[in-house]
Amino acid sequence: MRRATVLDPPAAPGTAAVRGDWHTIGRLLPYLWAYRWRVGLALACLVAAKLANVGVPLVLKQIVDALDLKPGDPRVALVVPVALLVAYGLLRMAVTLFTELREVFFARVTHDASRTITLQVFRHLLSLSLRFHLERQMGGMSRDIERGSQGISSLISYTLYSILPTLVEIALVIGYLLVNYEASFATIALAALVLYVAWTVRVTEWRTQFRRQVNEQDSRANTRAIDALINYETVKYFGNEEFEARRYDENLVARMRAAIRAQTSLSVLNLGQSLVIATAVVLLLWRATAGVVAGTMSLGDLVLVNAFMIQLYVPLNFLGVLYREIKQALTDMERMFRLMGERREVADAPGAPALVLAPERAPTIRFERVSFAYDPVRPILHEVDFAMAPGTTTAVVGASGAGKSTLARLLYRFYDVASGRITIDGQDLREVTQSSLRAAIGIVPQDTVLFNDTIRYNIGYGRPGASRAEIEAAARAAQLDDFIAALPQGYDSNVGERGLKLSGGEKQRVAIARTLLKDPPILILDEATSALDSRNEQAIQAALRRVAVDRTTLVIAHRLSTIVDADQILVMSGGRVVERGNHESLLRAGGEYARLWAMQQADDAASDGGLAESGDDGDARRGALKLSARA
Repeated sequence: MRRATVLDPPAAPGTAAVRGDWHTIGRLLPYLWAYRWRVGLALACLVAAKLANVGVPLVLKQIVDALDLKPGDPRVALVVPVALLVAYGLLRMAVTLFTELREVFFARVTHDASRTITLQVFRHLLSLSLRFHLERQMGGMSRDIERGSQGISSLISYTLYSILPTLVEIALVIGYLLVNYEASFATIALAALVLYVAWTVRVTEWRTQFRRQVNEQDSRANTRAIDALINYETVKYFGNEEFEARRYDENLVARMRAAIRAQTSLSVLNLGQSLVIATAVVLLLWRATAGVVAGTMSLGDLVLVNAFMIQLYVPLNFLGVLYREIKQALTDMERMFRLMGERREVADAPGAPALVLAPERAPTIRFERVSFAYDPVRPILHEVDFAMAPGTTTAVVGASGAGKSTLARLLYRFYDVASGRITIDGQDLREVTQSSLRAAIGIVPQDTVLFNDTIRYNIGYGRPGASRAEIEAAARAAQLDDFIAALPQGYDSNVGERGLKLSGGEKQRVAIARTLLKDPPILILDEATSALDSRNEQAIQAALRRVAVDRTTLVIAHRLSTIVDADQILVMSGGRVVERGNHESLLRAGGEYARLWAMQQADDAASDGGLAESGDDGDARRGALKLSARA
C-alpha cells in the first residue's frame, strides 16, 4: 500500500478533484447531521436575515418615491414617511438579529464537529502500529492535523456565513429584477454573475498549486525545526547550529517564493473580478437611468437597482478568497481524513475477548515457532521457540541485531508474527484485545522518554489515578526518593522535553518507578539498569529481583552480570536461539554464552586496571574467568 506523504501532488483539475472534494464533504456531513435541528434553525435564520436584507432597498425605494414631490404639492405636509423610516430601521435591525441568531445556533455545531473529528484522528493515530509512527515525521503530521481541524471550521464558516447567504440573496435579487423590470436587468446581472464565478473558479484552480507548495514547504520547515529542537543536545554536541539554521532557511525561502507567486496570482484574480463588477454596474445603471428618463421607472427604482447591485457585489468581491479558502480547507481536511483512513496493521479481531489471567499465579508465556520480519527481504526471527514458566525470569542475550528487543515488541503486540504464535496462559495474543494484553505487561525500556511534565506525573503515568502515597512508595522502591527530596520542588519538579533535565540514570529510575506502580503480572526489563552507576545498579537490581518475584519476567540484557540468577537464559544469534540454560550450565557448555561472558569479564577487568583485584568480588571474577576458560 502506498504510504501517504506529507503532501501529495496537486490533483489535476477535473472530475477527480471534484469527486475528491465531494467525498471529503460527504465524510463531514454525518458529524453535522448529529445537530440537524440546530442546522435547521441556523438555515431558517439565514433565510430570514437575507429576506430582511433584500427588504432594505425595497423600503428605501418607497422612501425615495414618497419624497419625490414637486414644490407646492399639497401632499408635502404629509410626506414624512414615518412608518417607512421605522420599517427601514427594523429591517436593518432584523438583518443583524437573524445573523447573530444564526451564529448562536450554529456555533456549537462547528466547534463540536471539529472537536469530535480531531479527537477521532488522535485516537486513530494512537491505535496505529509502531511501524506507522517510525516511518512518519511527527512535525509534518501534527501540522496536517492542526490545519485539518482549522479547515473544518473554515469550511463550515465560509459556506454557512458567506457562500450560502450570497446564493440566497442572488436568487432573491435576480427573481425580483425578473418579475418587476425588463428582462435585460436580470440578464445583465445573471451574465455578470456567471462570468464572475467562472473567472474566479478558473483562476483560483490555477493558483491552487502555489497554495499547495506553500503548505508543503511549511510542513517541511516545521518538521525540520521540530527535529532540530527535539535533538537540541545533539545539535550542540557537534556545533551544528548554523547547519540546522541553513536547512531550515532552505524551506523558508522555498515557502517565501511560493507565497510570492500565490500573492501575484491573487492580484490577477482581483483585477479580473473588478473589471466584471464595474462593467455590470455601469450597464445596470445605464438601463435604470434610461428608464427614469423615459418615465418607465421612478427615481426610487434607480436607487433600488443601484442598492441591489452594491449589496450583491460587495460579498462577491470576496468570492475568490472564499473559493480559495474553501478549496484549501477541503484539501486540509482531506489530508486529515487520509490519516483516519490509514489501515491498522495490528487490530483486534471482531468480538475479541479480554485476556484472562489466573489471579493466584503468574502467567505462562510461550513463543511457538515464531518468525518475523520488519521487511520481507530481511527476516529478523526464525522459528523461535521457548516457554517462560509462571513466576520465573527468562533472560535473552546476544549481539546487537540478534532479535532480542523484537521479542519484547512482539509480546506487546506492536507487530503481529509472520508465522507461529505467542500465547499467554494458552491464549493467542492475536485473539485477545490489545488493551487487556498491554494492561498485563509492564516494561522498563533502555531508552526512557518522559513527558514534559512533573516527576509525579511521569511516575503516576504507570497507573493514572494512583494516590500520592502509592507514587511515593514506587519512587522509594526505585531508589529515587533521595534524589527527589533534594530538588527544590520535589515531586512537582518539571523534567523538561523528553526528560532532558534528568540524567540517563534518573530517567531510568523514573521508568522503573512507573512500572512498579503499574504492578503488572508480566514484566519486561530491556537493559533496565544500563544508565546507572555500579552502586545504584546493585540497589536497583536488588529491587527488581524483589519485584520479579511471583511475576513472569523477560529480561533483555547486554551485561551478562545482571542476569546470572535468571531461571532461564536464551542466547540468540541471527534471529535464532542457539543456546539455552542457566548461567552455570551455559558456562560449562563452553559455547557462545561462555565466550561472551569471558569477553565481558576481560573488559571489566581492563577498565578496573587489570585483574589484580582484592576481596570477594575479585576472587569471584577470577573464579568465573577460570571456569569459563576451563569450559
